[in-house]
Amino acid sequence: MPLTKLQCDRAAKPVDRPYVRLADERGMYLEVTAAGGKYWRMKYRYGGKEKRLALGVYPTVSLAQARQARDDARRLLSGGDDPGQRKRDIKLNKAVSDANTFEKVARQWWEHWRGPKSPRHADYVLRRLEADVFPVLGASPAMSITAPQLLAMAKRIESRGAVDIAKRALQTCAQILRVASANGWIERNPAPDIRPSDALKPRVTGNHARLDAKQLPDLLRKIEAYQGNSTTRLALKLMALTFVRTGELIGARWEEIDLEAAEWRIPKERMKMRTPHIVPLATQAVELLRVLHTISGHNTLLFPGERDHEKSMSNNTILGALKRMGYAGQMTGHGFRGMASTWLHEMDFNHQHIELQLAHQPRDAVSAAYNHALYLKQRRVMMQAWSDYLDECGKS
Repeated sequence: MPLTKLQCDRAAKPVDRPYVRLADERGMYLEVTAAGGKYWRMKYRYGGKEKRLALGVYPTVSLAQARQARDDARRLLSGGDDPGQRKRDIKLNKAVSDANTFEKVARQWWEHWRGPKSPRHADYVLRRLEADVFPVLGASPAMSITAPQLLAMAKRIESRGAVDIAKRALQTCAQILRVASANGWIERNPAPDIRPSDALKPRVTGNHARLDAKQLPDLLRKIEAYQGNSTTRLALKLMALTFVRTGELIGARWEEIDLEAAEWRIPKERMKMRTPHIVPLATQAVELLRVLHTISGHNTLLFPGERDHEKSMSNNTILGALKRMGYAGQMTGHGFRGMASTWLHEMDFNHQHIELQLAHQPRDAVSAAYNHALYLKQRRVMMQAWSDYLDECGKS
């Protein structure tokens, strides 16, 4: 006869033996121990051997719940699976899942992802994870991460006004979870459930701060008369002459400079578009670099930091100098790129040549492989014309 709840409640613990079994149906029984514990068990055969399956503890697991668990196990048996082994597998998978915290998975992803990236960019991404993501999600099992958790993390970053960083954090987390899903560490990547444009405030976009052309002569005179560090003054002048990105300038190494050929060859690892870039050096730039070589030529970097010569000067050094000259919020290092582009277009230089010199290469791998040296002769003429124009502006 099947058991009743009353029988389960009144089942007495055995006196002269370690346990007693009260049978239910289809191999299930309630095992009552001498200590008073009551445990649901199921007896079954698999592979010709008799086995036992634990179904829970009474009354935490009720009679009805135990029967449901028994029926589930029987269905597995009928399908050819061992319910005991399935239970052990689930327990093992959960242990593995709990061990694979989001931080652990993220660091595994980063170690693989950083391979082709520049050390500067890779370190930045890791610092952002450590500062903004790990404190919120790091200790949680990667398997348990949900879309609302990702959104809450991004909203926390957004709340301090860092909208761009919030969006990048979501994008990075999506990459991490995509890799985790592909490797079987999680069952599903929840990141696609979130659209940053729907979840976060739109950012007011605009160009990098830069001066009008009529303000350029005054800026050049102030740079020439700059009373701060002479290396900073030369960095500003070289940025004006070459209009490279700030990161490309401050990270420049002497091994990249060929004064005899009048070329600066920036390797792909330091370029935003991940392709090598050639900067033809006008005579003014070559002269400036010869002067700079007397200051920092014994170092690896053209513009080493003041305290640590193994590291490049900070981007804030450029911004700080412009601020001291009275251009806070009006001009950045990047602003020289916009000024050069505008003037060169007004002088009817070829748009493609200008874009190539700005390193706005298309992302197509085949064309990008050739673009760094394409139209080099024409670009050399263009760079000399720009440098001559700056000379005229500085004298006006």
